[in-house]
Formats: sequence, C-alpha cells, structure tokens
Amino acid sequence: MTTPAGPVGLVVNPTSGRGRGARAGDRTRELLEAAGHEVVELSGETLLDAVHRARQGVSDGLSALVVVGGDGMVHLGFNAVATTRTPLGIVAVGSGNDYARAAGLPLHRVDAAVRVVLDALAQGRTRAVDAAHVAPPRSLDGRWFAGVLSAGLDAAVNARANRLSFPRGHLKYLRAVVGELGAFLPFGYRVRADHPDGTTSEWLSAGTLVAVANSPMFGGGLQVAPGARIDDGELDLVTAGPLRRMQTVGLFPRLYRGTHISHPAVTISRTTSVTVEPSDLGRTPPVAMADGEEIGPLPLRVEIHRGAVTLLA
Repeated sequence: MTTPAGPVGLVVNPTSGRGRGARAGDRTRELLEAAGHEVVELSGETLLDAVHRARQGVSDGLSALVVVGGDGMVHLGFNAVATTRTPLGIVAVGSGNDYARAAGLPLHRVDAAVRVVLDALAQGRTRAVDAAHVAPPRSLDGRWFAGVLSAGLDAAVNARANRLSFPRGHLKYLRAVVGELGAFLPFGYRVRADHPDGTTSEWLSAGTLVAVANSPMFGGGLQVAPGARIDDGELDLVTAGPLRRMQTVGLFPRLYRGTHISHPAVTISRTTSVTVEPSDLGRTPPVAMADGEEIGPLPLRVEIHRGAVTLLA
C-alpha cells in the first residue's frame, strides 16, 4: 500500500502531559516539515472544533492525520478517519496513553513516535485496526472509540478523574476510585450481547462494573480486559455483579494486574455487538465514557468494525 500524496494534518492537545503537549506538537511539526511534508494545523479552538477541522481535512485529501496527546486525541483521530483511507499517526504524550501502549507505539518519546510515522509514510507501511461504534439503539447518530467503553463504577470513576487536576495518570484514577467508593451502591443493568459463534446472551443484574473493550487497558494502565486485541474483530465484554463496598475496594486494585478476571463475580466474554440498558435492579447507571471522553446515558449499543482504522505503525 502506498500512501497517497498530500499534506499531513496535525492535531495537538496542548494540555496533555502537564503542558508537554504543546512542546510535543511543535517538535512534531518541525520533524514532519524537515522530512519534506506539508503540515496543516487542525487543532482548533475547542475539541469539537478540532474534530470538525480534522474531518474536513480528511475529506479534502490529507495523506495522513497525526494526533499529539493522550487517549482523548486518539479518540478524536478515530472519529476523523474511521472507514476512510486516511491513515492515523499517534504521538503519545498524554497522562494515560492506554491505546498507544496497546498498539506498541512509543510513549513520551516524541522523536521516536514521529520516526514511526515518517517511516510508515515513506514505506507505505500501515496496520489495520478495529474501531468500535457506539450509539443509542436504532439511532443513526453515534461516535467511534478506540479503547474501552465503561458504563459502571468504572465510568463514574473516569468522570470524577476528569474533574481532578492532581495527581496525574493512574494515581488520579486511584484518587477518583476512593472518592466514588464512599457512597457506592450497585447499578441496575440489562446487557445483551451477540457473540462471534452466532449465539446471543443476556445479563440482567445489579452490577458494579460494565466495560466493552476493543483494547485491554483504560485509566492509565488498568488491564480491564487483558485478552482484548485491537485487531481481532471482537469486543471483550466485562461485567462484575453486585459487590459490597469492601468487596469492590478489593476488586479495583486487581485491575492493575488483570487478576480481577479470576474473581467469581467477574465475567468476560467475546462479542461482536453489545447493548447496555438500565434496569430497575439497582441505581441508574452513570453516563458512559469511552477513551476517557463522555459518551452519554444508557441505553447504548456498541458494534465492532474490523479494520476500520489504518494506523501508521
């Protein structure tokens, strides 16, 4: 595959990594231009503006889109290039970098990350990876995500972590866990899943954790779905039934090692699509999150699209 000629679009999150994003963006531009590429700045004034500018750039014929930041920038990139022929380059300088870690890309090493992009552009070397699409059932609207959609205590923790300015990375997530556990009660769910073998299943229960994973990690290194792969055409559905508060306290540290999968309340299954709805068996679940970004309230349907994104890797 040869990458088509055209400018390279650049989207930078200047706040990533305690302000390292702006410096990383400047260095990325410098290296791309030194290699002879025309660079089009698409960052925009707001995240929504950046998404619109990136999509327009892809429509106008970019040879590639390069995002500089953390998982939020990867999320933006997926929503700009999914189902197109425009490849995505990732310069990972955020606090979490869960997707870049899963993809085996350099972390917090700008020159190395840009070298991956430049080599891939020069050699036409790309990697097809899956993208997950999430939308309300029967809706024509929706969004793409790269990593993990969470809809339980994991989502409430994610939302709280986003509001915290200190500390960074997994420590911020851990602080958010402590804050959410203070008054935790299980949520109510109805989860319907379609499996690769053509069967379907339903989980109707009070629950603690619900995650739909296209990649293994979220929250700055928590291995919520250790067996998930970004290019296998499947989603890993992770559920945890109703747990008492102290049981939940014991479960979350195991996410760092992926050993929660042996807990009797935890179930993991391979799926191609999942519908998550609230039920009256517990509290109303929180707003769902994906790649650290707010998606919206339940019900939601997630579908995997194999090879929908092309990575420069």
